This record gives sequence, structure tokens and C-alpha cells, in this order.
Amino acid sequence: MNILKDILYKVHIEAVTGDTNISVRELVFDSRKVELNDVFVAIKGYEFDGHSYIDSAIKLGAIAIICEEIPKKIIQGITYVQVDNTSSALAIMASNYYGNPSENLKLIGVTGTNGKTTIATLLYQLFKKAGYKVGLLSTVKILVNDTEYKATHTTPDSLTINKYLQLMNHEGVEYCFMEVSSHGIHQKRTAGLHFQGGIFTNLSHDHLDYHDTFAEYRNVKKQFFDELPKEAFCLVNIDDKNGLVMMQNTRAKKYTYALKTYADYRAQILENSLAGLLLKVNDNEVWTKLIGNFNAYNLLAIYATAELLGLEEIEILRLVSELESVSGRFEYFISANKVTVIVDYAHTPDALKNVLETINNIRTGNEQLITVVGCGGDRDVTKRPKMGNIASALSTKAIFTSDNPRSENPESIIEAIEKGVEAQNYKKTLSITDRKQAIKTACQMASENDIVLIAGKGHETYQEIKGKRTDFDDYKIAKEILENLSK
Repeated sequence: MNILKDILYKVHIEAVTGDTNISVRELVFDSRKVELNDVFVAIKGYEFDGHSYIDSAIKLGAIAIICEEIPKKIIQGITYVQVDNTSSALAIMASNYYGNPSENLKLIGVTGTNGKTTIATLLYQLFKKAGYKVGLLSTVKILVNDTEYKATHTTPDSLTINKYLQLMNHEGVEYCFMEVSSHGIHQKRTAGLHFQGGIFTNLSHDHLDYHDTFAEYRNVKKQFFDELPKEAFCLVNIDDKNGLVMMQNTRAKKYTYALKTYADYRAQILENSLAGLLLKVNDNEVWTKLIGNFNAYNLLAIYATAELLGLEEIEILRLVSELESVSGRFEYFISANKVTVIVDYAHTPDALKNVLETINNIRTGNEQLITVVGCGGDRDVTKRPKMGNIASALSTKAIFTSDNPRSENPESIIEAIEKGVEAQNYKKTLSITDRKQAIKTACQMASENDIVLIAGKGHETYQEIKGKRTDFDDYKIAKEILENLSK
């Protein structure tokens, strides 16, 4: 039995009308899902304001309302609790409702523009191989030991987070690795969680459709580290100048990692090929199946985190050598006619540049590098010309196409991408709106030993056009096309 006053523990309350010593069924922030004796939390969202739905929530049976403004019309028998921020209140209440499950395991948050999914997923892999019970909250999936649940956001809502953390408690999970997005931090979805550590990967151009400026985007990420407890650790990449910013006000123990700068954890790339990476990590050599400079950073962060969590150095190196690449992250196959196809989630200028530079460092220069890339609709428009510039400058041929156009006109998105192409690269570009046709064209243009990079969607198995999602898997489609071309 959950009592409202207990669930409100640690919430910053400004005013109360009614009784808080009442039994409640569930916490709900979607008024359509309210049932008898539920608590409705009115969230001021990006598009909708939950305060507009208080009356309908009460009609459906809400017994208590958590709001930032108490309505003028008070209904007898309903408890109203005014708080300064309902998003923060919901997160703290969710933790209390589910028994503060984050305190019963070692929860590690990973934030930054690129590398979050890879680091969180590979840490899950590594600790599982080490014999521990492990959980994962990522863009791609939610895992509780071996059981997989579908993920819908990089950082799920606070009720979903705590529900799965409670499930992890029941299943005896010791470690949980969690992606923490700027949206999740800004919307207070991680408030009330007890983190044992935080990892900062890097910061580059992204989400400026949501955050007004790069400085605001950076400062939101910084909030996560500002709020870490003093017993936690803060691990940052200081080859990115924003790493020092993340550490400025944190109470947590500070650690750094880098490939280029002096740091607590250092790595050097000894070999880099399509077969994998040979790294020297803190004076020890380790071979890994992962590819590229960006993965050297990811692996170094994984190594450092594992050591900070108490694993032995030799065991960590052995486990790192066994790690498998993450779905849609530099995932590749070689077709029967010897065309290499690489599928990667690179959907920011920096990520695309990293992947293309990695491929160019590996290839001999005699092969073509054909890049298929687009940009998502209803998202940061300022990155589109930058993506076009990078793809056309670093590829033999660049084909601009649709990503997930969502509610936007795909041709308009492609035109914005084309604007970034410099004059000397015009002849290297082609625009094909239909993504499947773009992939087919790239495969048809490729000869033996050529490389086709399909960027932007990675692990996604759908394409969203005008609010409708249809099945679309870059990896499967490319494989099917090349199998047919080889017959």
C-alpha cells in the first residue's frame, strides 16, 4: 500500500490542499491512463501542458493532483499538492513509489553526444562476461539480466526507469549501465536516482532543435555531474575541452581519460584495421574486435569504469578483447562480390566525420568510399549543411537521401544538406529521396573492394514518414540488394 505523504518524501512542496495521508494506486502523468485512486502529475511538456488535463484526470478517478499551480476550482475530496517543478517531483515520487531501487545497485550513467550506447552496452557485456547480474537502460534496448524489453527513448520517463530498476532489484542485479541524454537531464527524468558514477564521452553539434544554444546543451549535460554524490566517481574525456567543464562543480571523485592528453587513464592506437584495434592501455597491449579511433575512446572509458568499479586489470583486458560491436555501430559485412558495407548510427556532424575518417585511415585509397546519408526531420536543422559538407568532402561519392523525415518534406531536408557542399565537391554528390533506392544505387556503383557507408539510422528497424512507421533496416536491405546483384 502506497501512502501519498510517503511518496512525497524529499519533494519540494509549496502548498497542499486536502489530505496527504491517503492510499494511492499509481502515479500517472498521461491523463488518458488515469484510473480510480491514481495520482495525476501535471507536467509542463515540450508540446502539451498537463495542467490543461487536470479536470479530465479527476473525472477518470484521480484522487490527488500534483501541479505547479493549484486550479482556481477546487473539487471536494481531491488532494492538490503544489510543487516548484512537476517533472522533478514526478522523478522523486517515482523513486519513492518503487522503493528507491537505484540505491540497491551500482547505477552508472553515460552522457555525451556520441558513444553513449556503445559504452553502456559494452559495459553490460563486460560485466556479464565477468559473471555479474547486470542491467542496461539504452537507446537500443532495456536488459534485465538476459531478458530484453523494448526501449522508446534514450532516457525513458522516470516511472519507466524506476519500474525497471525495481525489477532489477528483484532479479538480483548488481550493476546497471544507463544512457543519460540531455533531454532526460533537462526534463528531470533522472532526479531522485542514486548514481555510483558518471561518464562523459564528448560534446559536439546535436539537439539544437531542443536546446537553444550549444552553451545551454553543454550546461544541461554538466547538471548531471553537478548532482553526483560525493561517494560517486566522475570520469571524463579530457581530449574534449568540455570534459574539464563537466568536472568544475562536481562533488564526485574526479578521473580523466584521453588518447592525446595526459590523463589518469591513457591509451595509444598501435594498429587500426577492419579486423580490429590493437591498443596500448596504461602500458598493457590488448587486441579488440572494435574498429576506429572513436572506439578507442569508448574502450578506454569502459576499461577505466571497470577498474573504478573494482575489477582486476588483467581480467578487464581479457574481457575487453572478447567484446562484440553494438548493433548499428560500425556494423559491417563483406558481400559475395567483395563490397564492404558499413552501417552506422552516425547522425551528427562529429559522428559522421569520425566514421569517415576511420574508414579513410583504414582503406588504401584505391577503393571508392560511397556514403549514403540523410538527416532526420523535425530535428536540429543547423547540422544539415554540415553533414552535407563532411559527407561530400570525405567520400569518393556521397548520396543524399531520406533518414526519418517525420512531418517534414524530405526534399526540403535534402536541399538543406546540399547547401553545405563546397563547389569542388558538387560532382561527387547525388540526391535520391527514396532511401532504399539510394542504398541500391550505392551498391550498384560499388565494385570489388569498394566500401559503402550507410549512415544515420544504424540499429533502427523502421522509417518514419508523415507520422507513420514502416519496417526499414539498412543492414538487411543492403545485404539483400547485394545478394541479388551477386547472382
